[in-house]
Amino acid sequence: MNRLLPLLAFAALALLLGVGVMMNSGKDTSAIPSPLIGKMAPDFALPVLDEPERIITRDDLLGEPYLLNVWGSWCPACRDEHPVITDLAESGRLRVIGYDYKDESDDARRWLQQFGNPYALVIADVEGRAALDWGIYGAPESFLVDAEGFIRWKFVGPLTPEVVQAQLLPVLESLE
Repeated sequence: MNRLLPLLAFAALALLLGVGVMMNSGKDTSAIPSPLIGKMAPDFALPVLDEPERIITRDDLLGEPYLLNVWGSWCPACRDEHPVITDLAESGRLRVIGYDYKDESDDARRWLQQFGNPYALVIADVEGRAALDWGIYGAPESFLVDAEGFIRWKFVGPLTPEVVQAQLLPVLESLE
């Protein structure tokens, strides 16, 4: 019996793991719910990347919806996402605000010069302190904020044309 005990414990753990995998199969693991959806965007005071003496706050962005796109020059997935962000910004449907996260300013400027700057404005959070209030824990992440400053949608990971069409644009259209 003592020889079968480890085998039985292993079988029980394997069964438990298998049940957990089956229960989560088919679920979208990139859809991380945010407790901020439907709430006012956190207040912040961050410098503009190219004008560090100019400080932007949440209230400065009110008046029309915007997509806050969290990125960094150090982020490989941000490079993949960048053409989608550029297309979205060029479409004129939505103002796109860049949120340069935990990045050196010179590196960020070089990155934008190399790949293009689709952003209406780029704010810089070098220390990552304001990101804590937004619930940001990496890049890329994107938030749709309505004209009154309420967060309506969040996506973790690189935006794709499919995500823009199936998720972002329907929420944006509901705001219009």
